[in-house]
Amino acid sequence: MRIAIYPGSFDPFTNGHLDIVDRAATLFDKIIIAIAVNSEKNTLFSLSEREDMIAEVIKNKKDVTVVSFTGLLVEFAKEVGAKTIIRGIRAVTDFEYEYAIYQMNRDLNPDLDTVFLLASKEYSFLSSTILKEVARYGQSVSEYAPPVISEALLKRFGHSA
Repeated sequence: MRIAIYPGSFDPFTNGHLDIVDRAATLFDKIIIAIAVNSEKNTLFSLSEREDMIAEVIKNKKDVTVVSFTGLLVEFAKEVGAKTIIRGIRAVTDFEYEYAIYQMNRDLNPDLDTVFLLASKEYSFLSSTILKEVARYGQSVSEYAPPVISEALLKRFGHSA
């Protein structure tokens, strides 16, 4: 079975993330959306909120699951039997950062590879940070995030969905 991990903080999960999941699902037998616990990041949504929202988004997707993990991604990959990491690339600036991570992961575990999927054109500008900023000022982000997430963003900032 070809198992791939799609790691990230997903604060929040966007339509761009969902597009990567859908496209990766055609390449692998199982996709694990792995929410990384990053103590350096101040997140808008708690870990359990992010897990619950993503679980709602993917509930009808066969062979796609969501979990959280702490520690090194390469160790988590061993635990779940994954041989591939999925990473989305929006622009050249993403590539430099992602390539450095890829090199370190390969040094730590030569059996673990990374597949980079380029963002679809309609999502190439999209980031969780941008969505949070738009929602902060009461604007809908329903065009850019699944409904459960769009609604949660507006509610978090004290706006009605």
